[in-house]
Amino acid sequence: MASNGTAASDAVVRVDDLRVTFPTMDGDVHAVKGLSFEVPAGGALGIVGESGSGKSVTSLALMGLHRGSRAQITGSIEVAGQDVVTATDKQLRRMRGNDIAMVFQDPMQSLHPQYTIGNQLIEAYRVHHPKAPKAEARKRAVEALERVGIHEPEKRINSYPHEFSGGMRQRVVIAMGLMCDPKVLLADEPTTALDVTVQARILDLLDELRRDLGMALILVSHDLAVVAGSVDEVVVMRHGQAVERGDVRRVLSHPEHPYTQALLDAVPRVEVSRAQRRAQDRADRLERDKRQGKVTEAGDFKAFTPAEDEDRGEPLLRVRDVAQRFKVRGGMWGRSTDFWAVKGVGFDLYKGETLGVVGESGSGKSTLSRMIMRLLEPTEGTVEFEGQDITHLSEHRLRPLRRDIQMVFQNPYSSLNPRLTIGESIGTALKVQGERDGKKIRSQVQELLARVGLEPDHYNRFPHAFSGGQRQRIAIARALILKPKLIICDEPVSALDVSTQDQVLRLLSELQDDFGLTYIFVAHDLAVVRQVSDRVAVMCKGEVVEMGDSDSVYENPQSDYTRRLLTAAPILDPDEARRLRSERHAEREGKGTAA
Repeated sequence: MASNGTAASDAVVRVDDLRVTFPTMDGDVHAVKGLSFEVPAGGALGIVGESGSGKSVTSLALMGLHRGSRAQITGSIEVAGQDVVTATDKQLRRMRGNDIAMVFQDPMQSLHPQYTIGNQLIEAYRVHHPKAPKAEARKRAVEALERVGIHEPEKRINSYPHEFSGGMRQRVVIAMGLMCDPKVLLADEPTTALDVTVQARILDLLDELRRDLGMALILVSHDLAVVAGSVDEVVVMRHGQAVERGDVRRVLSHPEHPYTQALLDAVPRVEVSRAQRRAQDRADRLERDKRQGKVTEAGDFKAFTPAEDEDRGEPLLRVRDVAQRFKVRGGMWGRSTDFWAVKGVGFDLYKGETLGVVGESGSGKSTLSRMIMRLLEPTEGTVEFEGQDITHLSEHRLRPLRRDIQMVFQNPYSSLNPRLTIGESIGTALKVQGERDGKKIRSQVQELLARVGLEPDHYNRFPHAFSGGQRQRIAIARALILKPKLIICDEPVSALDVSTQDQVLRLLSELQDDFGLTYIFVAHDLAVVRQVSDRVAVMCKGEVVEMGDSDSVYENPQSDYTRRLLTAAPILDPDEARRLRSERHAEREGKGTAA
């Protein structure tokens, strides 16, 4: 299938009946089953699907990176006229970088921490041009950094990876891929870990490079909104197969396969309000309970509705002018300097309410949540919980408070001890609080596992036996086991696929209804924050630049920073996405910057 009706002879990438099988002790795993597609020179294809759909396996196969593994590959993969499946190792090495280059998800795994950016770019060039003078390679490296929008590339070429932000590191990895002017750039989840503004810049950059260099782009993502404004055609994968493919506008506006529709429904949308989302969640829950034979009436769901100020009573949490200072080494003559991560933040939070805290990396939102949790002691200001000042309490006096304030962390993989069963991980909190009856602990844990949508019989399983979404459910169960009054969710869904993310957000909403929970929800994804929050605080450089009820903040933002965040948020309408891209481009041109 040629993209946009392009003749097959024009295809720079041609995949025909690709099948990738991994032999395991439990039998063969068919990771890719009969996949076919073509991409013309200068064209762009999106490959979309959940984890385990086969999209990344396909990416690696295009690069010939399954070579040397036990993977069994059949079918045809042709890149710039070279058959990847039958190519020798020498031919593959020549092809990588020259004909096709890959941008991986985590730039720190692609960059060596002990070598300068320049050394790594120069090496990427000289591997394919061993006779090229080092001065020529260095000039190419500077040009590549300038091409991807790194300011002062002549100076930054001598920097190390840790001296760059996440977005700048991803730009460096793209520059590395461009060193030999490849015909195809393969970007595998290049923006998953990035803030919306940085994500928008990277996607804008990929689009500009494709058009300026006539390079084909293959963009792999679990999020249809990410690819919407950046590709011509899209392939939707599920269980190793393409369940739908076609023009991106057609697929997103009139999906034919139920799985594509389910992916679209799961994408959080910045234009959908909290009230709309919760109404839909309750309707879906009522329908689900009816199917399962549960007697549940619509009136059973008594969601929190913000009361008038005079009816609210005392706040559950009162934060007043909190600030956090860190000492940073490397000042004049090696002296440490003060860095204020949070400056003068204050708000009240009432029972049953959800406060969303949104901002880019480095805005101070995670530091603020850790001060409220008292994992950090505030440098200035006060934190009161149920009228008690907890700002400077000792750890001994904080222990009873830990029952009432719990936290769900970002990464479900690192927040669980791999050596403990999930039953032990969840039940430990009860033991710390003094419970000694093992049968009672097991009973409470199993009851909670069922409540968060997991099997109670999996009590003795270890974390590695669960998917990312299941692990986050385990982390939520661990936070709930002590029946807290306040749960701080710090980027709880940023590492998850959109469909899994949707399931976890629905779960949090149900739990709030059932247990009267109060949430602080920290995230960089504006669409997610709107759909879970009654009020929103927008943070920038340690300060709250805007705060108000979520509908007001999103529909009538008062801060220029909030407006920039909203403009950068990915949307599902390809034409609207491209219009916003043009606006961002015009704004950058007006400022005279390539950022």
